[in-house]
Amino acid sequence: MKTRTWILIIAAVLAVALGVSLWLVFSAPAADAVEIYSDGKLLYTLLLNEDKKLQISTQTGWNHIEISGGKVGVQSASCPDKLCMHQGFRFGGRDIICLPNRLVIHFVNNGGVDGVSG
Repeated sequence: MKTRTWILIIAAVLAVALGVSLWLVFSAPAADAVEIYSDGKLLYTLLLNEDKKLQISTQTGWNHIEISGGKVGVQSASCPDKLCMHQGFRFGGRDIICLPNRLVIHFVNNGGVDGVSG
């Protein structure tokens, strides 16, 4: 195949991947609350409509978490790569995870109560 054909194929694949990624990010439903887990244990269930700052400290490290304007994010962390911070402030969608510090911020709807439990 010619070089031009390969370039067009690669460009098309990248465009489709970008489109799917943007769709996944912007189609995420807004959450009412977050559940914060450390090492698999539920520490907090917090509403996103209440601004709050807290620090989670464990044997593996610490994370400063902020809820502001209906969004939550990791403001600072002791982990070496800071990927949890680079995930930004979110209002829903995929969990915010800090693997080195074993922290998970999980988004929930309906105040964290589902049809089975409540």
